[in-house]
Amino acid sequence: MSNPAFAATVLTLYPDMFPGPLGFALAGQALKKGIWSLQVENIRDYALDKHHTVDDTPYGGGPGMVLKPDVLARAIDAVSSADDPRPRLLMSPRGEPLTQELVREFAKAPGLLIVCGRFEGVDERVIEGRGLREISIGDFVLSGGEPAAICLLDAVVRLLPGVMGKYESGEWESFEKDLLEYPHYTRPREWEGRTVPEVLLSGNHAEIARWRLKQAEAITQARRPDLWQRYLARRDRAEDTDG
Repeated sequence: MSNPAFAATVLTLYPDMFPGPLGFALAGQALKKGIWSLQVENIRDYALDKHHTVDDTPYGGGPGMVLKPDVLARAIDAVSSADDPRPRLLMSPRGEPLTQELVREFAKAPGLLIVCGRFEGVDERVIEGRGLREISIGDFVLSGGEPAAICLLDAVVRLLPGVMGKYESGEWESFEKDLLEYPHYTRPREWEGRTVPEVLLSGNHAEIARWRLKQAEAITQARRPDLWQRYLARRDRAEDTDG
């Protein structure tokens, strides 16, 4: 494929961190096949002074340094035109949570432009001026946006057509349908005195499907009450529609 359907561009101060894990397994194989492409740009290359300065102290005082809006804007403009249809993302702990639903949305896009923040943060004006959508992978703080960008791209790329062997393998995973995934078993049939549930050996696909659903419901209710409430609301809406 000379023109990948999904083109990812990453802006970072540490380009050597890429492709990193994205060069292996499903994402790496898809990259080699040309299913997706990865362009990595060093933000520091867009600084105009001789020291390649990319940050400065925050107005109003406070700790840390802030990524300069002029430098970052030049980097964005160099890799993404005004009519670029790709979503522009900024990996940020204050961003909206990355969910499987959002991953599926991004997988349907022609690609992504991802800015990896560093230091204390990014000047708010470039976030507004370049329409950056802030995304968080969890309620914790990393030293930079690069690991978060890798996580996001790995989640998105595996959903691209032709990446996973079977489309169905993405349909019954954790967070699909607001449920965590059911337990899995494989050979040997008995291990350390623990056996495989008999229903999985029955060959009755309807019973197996019911068992898996019940297991997923029980695990979700116990571990993620927030997802469980969303699942119940979704199920109730579906029943009302059917009725």
